Amino acid sequence: MPSTGTDSRSPERLAHQVLTRYLELCDVPRPSHASGSLAELFTPDAVWEGVGPLYAAKFGRTTGPAAIEAMLSAHLPPHGHFRANVHLLHPGTTYVDDDEVRGRWLMQQLSRYDSGAAEVVVARLELTFRSEGADVLISRFRTERVFGADLGAAAA
Repeated sequence: MPSTGTDSRSPERLAHQVLTRYLELCDVPRPSHASGSLAELFTPDAVWEGVGPLYAAKFGRTTGPAAIEAMLSAHLPPHGHFRANVHLLHPGTTYVDDDEVRGRWLMQQLSRYDSGAAEVVVARLELTFRSEGADVLISRFRTERVFGADLGAAAA
């Protein structure tokens, strides 16, 4: 049964906080309050994968926190890719299953690339989080692109 997860220490709330931190660490520029590494958000056996016709080939499947961080970081500064990038998370649903929290969200990403081009993407996110001691960490991250549109050249 879906839960509202209003208790600040509820597994659902902790999972939402981890996903929000993940998205902030992927924003360009990164918000000043967002610190730490992407790797610390994942369990030792975590899997990150792109699914569906557009993301399966583009992203494939990556296993382990260090490999996931390396894959994601290849798109972030100081590597040339994004001039600006922001993620907007739409309300989702979560539920607890033993020591796991499962959730689904729609995420909108607005990007301006180094080339000057800009686009909007909507992706369906399906995540599984697992309790690791006092923490809740991502054990499975699946993203599927469901919409995209070119925004033309973006203003600086």
